Amino acid sequence: MFYRLQKYSALMLLLALSSACSTTPPKNMDNSCEIFFEKDDWYDDANDSFKKWGVPIHVQLAIIHQESRFTYDAKTEMQYFLWIIPIGRKSNAYGYAQVKDETWDWYIDKTGNRGADRDDFADAVDFIGWYGKLTHSALGISKWDAYNQYLAYHEGHGGFKRKTYLKKPWLMKVAGKVDARAKQYSAQLKTCQKELDSRWDLWPFW
Repeated sequence: MFYRLQKYSALMLLLALSSACSTTPPKNMDNSCEIFFEKDDWYDDANDSFKKWGVPIHVQLAIIHQESRFTYDAKTEMQYFLWIIPIGRKSNAYGYAQVKDETWDWYIDKTGNRGADRDDFADAVDFIGWYGKLTHSALGISKWDAYNQYLAYHEGHGGFKRKTYLKKPWLMKVAGKVDARAKQYSAQLKTCQKELDSRWDLWPFW
């Protein structure tokens, strides 16, 4: 009986550690290879999105880094009246990709991805891929163009058409950072992508 309790306790501890590992941000968010080696399922999720929608993995990662720093339950900042009284958050954007309620409902309606959650990495990268494909179709922006993809992601397709970003120098600066990070992630991925692609071939020995 005691032995069985030990096994059960060990299993519960393992599950708890696994759950914590899956929800905490990567230890090194500046290196795409280290992100994917630490988070076992993330590469397959991002690669599935790339194959489905055509938005490359490094662009997906750069957008998530900017939007949430890989925090699964990220929310917008709280606003205060007279710097003291909380009056609600800036918006209802939530999750890895910081998607608003109405935009997420639109995504589910158009893709049929029932049960998708904004705090699930696989669903978040699928959303980014889907939205990036729409951006390409609606605005002619290359799926590989992280700078303009991010501007359209932030401002919406209508805002991008109206060039609302031109009145927001800070946003264009942020888009430049997203573009630079995407290039960094891309260069890093080239050094480890073969290993990432072959990991399942080595299972269960790795």
